[in-house]
Amino acid sequence: MATVTLIGERLAEVGTEFVYGGEADACEGCPYREQCLNLAEGRRFRVTGVRDSGTLECAVHDTGVTAVEVEPAPVLANVPSTVAYAGSKAELAGPCPHTECPSHEFCDPAGADFGTDYQITEVAGDPPHDHCMLERDLTLVEFAAEDG
Repeated sequence: MATVTLIGERLAEVGTEFVYGGEADACEGCPYREQCLNLAEGRRFRVTGVRDSGTLECAVHDTGVTAVEVEPAPVLANVPSTVAYAGSKAELAGPCPHTECPSHEFCDPAGADFGTDYQITEVAGDPPHDHCMLERDLTLVEFAAEDG
């Protein structure tokens, strides 16, 4: 089910995904706080619709905010291959300092936390790296979207 929220005008496009970061210092005293700060912090969302509601001034977004419909979005992540089965639960293998690796965004994905179990909805296959610098045997999976 979609939730209506306000996001920056530049982000207001169907298909855009983002991780909700929570309240910024500049939000204090804003009259639109209840419409803007209504998502679960740290979760990934996808814009599913843009409302024709106009643009509101915002101290955080330079071009203002507009109303959109969002739904929780799944997260692509690398998990240990031994637990990479659709329908099972898994957690991330652990932090990785190798930010230059093509798999880093999947080993430390935005919208998922270390030490948390996630439901695997799909096994996507091999991760984008040729060799894991931490010698981990990993598989790319899709974690189910969390209710937001």
